[in-house]
Amino acid sequence: MSKLSGKNLIDTIKQKGKNLEAEMSFFDHLEVLRWHLVRSAIAVMVFMILAFAFYDFIFDDIIMGPKSGDFWTYRMMCKIAEVFNTPGFCVTEVPGTIINTQMAGQFIMQINSSLIIALVLGFPYLLYEVWLFVKPALTDVERKSASGFVFYATLLFVIGVLFGYYVVVPLAVNFLANFSISDDISNTITIDNYLSFVATLTLGCGIVFELPIIVFILSKIGILTPQFMRASRRYAVVLILLIAAMITPTPDIITMLTVSFPMFLLYELSIVVATRVHKRKMKQDLDFYRGEDN
Repeated sequence: MSKLSGKNLIDTIKQKGKNLEAEMSFFDHLEVLRWHLVRSAIAVMVFMILAFAFYDFIFDDIIMGPKSGDFWTYRMMCKIAEVFNTPGFCVTEVPGTIINTQMAGQFIMQINSSLIIALVLGFPYLLYEVWLFVKPALTDVERKSASGFVFYATLLFVIGVLFGYYVVVPLAVNFLANFSISDDISNTITIDNYLSFVATLTLGCGIVFELPIIVFILSKIGILTPQFMRASRRYAVVLILLIAAMITPTPDIITMLTVSFPMFLLYELSIVVATRVHKRKMKQDLDFYRGEDN
């Protein structure tokens, strides 16, 4: 009886030790995560201070750019209109008045817009901190296959932001600014609404362009396969057209196809990514089974 009790006591002590070790490991991970978050917050604060320092340029040339008739996209549209002799495609002025309706509205707008600019500029570093946190948990093979994660995710995000800012935003702003249901109603837009509109479309496109990265991760863990994506292509086309219709509130088919075309390319690129991941996994499984047979 005493031997049995002693054995139970030893097992209990061992189990307590394992639980304590697991708890310490968990808190160690929390400590590591905390420092990643601290460094990310410091990076965002640095970019936010820089945005404050150069805010005149950010506000006049970046935020208010799509509202100006001299914006790069509108100048390109006028050149295209001149080549194809379609004067209606040329945009020289964007109507509407932007106002502030709150006492602290302009100050809050400067803080919010500086934070948005800081998040966009700091996005590569934020991804790098995510990679540093996840990297120790990966195997050597997984680490090698995901070594370009930060570069490709940043590249796709930047392309998406530029596409949203130079294509989607000016098309949407021009259409909505000229849209009117009555001559008695003039378009007067608050500054916070305008900023929210531009930021949502721009960042939304940046996130949408991360589709190949998301597909890569889902393929690695076995949720998505290239066969499923090919079989679902017709549904993807409908979904992409719906997303394009929501992103661009313009009724013309040309604008919607302009926005949806890169999404079609992204979907096809995602199929290629899923195919490469699937083939690599099949090769690794085959090598593993051959190794067991030997």
